[in-house]
Amino acid sequence: MKNTIIAPSILAADFANLQRDIEMINISEADWFHIDIMDGVFVPNISFGMPVLEAITKHARKTIDVHLMIVDPDRYIKTFAQLGSNILTVHYEACTHLHRTLQAIKAEGMKAGVAINPHTSIAVLEEVINDIDLVCIMSVNPGFGGQSFIENTYSKIERLKDLIIRKNTSTLIEIDGGVTNKNAKQLVEAGANILVAGSFVFRAENPSQTIAELKRATSI
Repeated sequence: MKNTIIAPSILAADFANLQRDIEMINISEADWFHIDIMDGVFVPNISFGMPVLEAITKHARKTIDVHLMIVDPDRYIKTFAQLGSNILTVHYEACTHLHRTLQAIKAEGMKAGVAINPHTSIAVLEEVINDIDLVCIMSVNPGFGGQSFIENTYSKIERLKDLIIRKNTSTLIEIDGGVTNKNAKQLVEAGANILVAGSFVFRAENPSQTIAELKRATSI
């Protein structure tokens, strides 16, 4: 049986009750915390910065999966390691020297992830896939929560899975954006290992139960 990792996205949490939502994730069946850092330049939105991340990591008792949607991420790699990030994902589109960035992330003791926007081809990862612990496929255009899922994502997962197998690596596939109980099973069947769910979890009447249902739906 496949154990799909469920990573609720804190961007969709109630910021006025952040500790409550963190505790909910702690006691739920969720596996990771997914935390989006946005700078208003790389994406047209600003989320939260270092002080909020520090507050989250102080209370979180699960893997901290940080997704940097920022320009020049190299400047902050050491800082995010110090703040308790376990996985640090940078955007392919934001890195001039991606290989060097990946090595710098690993040198700080974190797992290295690469995110790709909807328009970016899987082919650009061909030369670095063996250095990547996690590929985050954006299934919406990054910047805002609550967007509609892009259907081309399924074939993109399959192409990435083929590349991973061909290169004989153990890179994980993460899907970020528009994940619901309607598409979760199909995403996992296509090859996804990690599902990031934001609005679908936090806007639910019972977020903890919604997480449990996602876990059940993706145990194939």
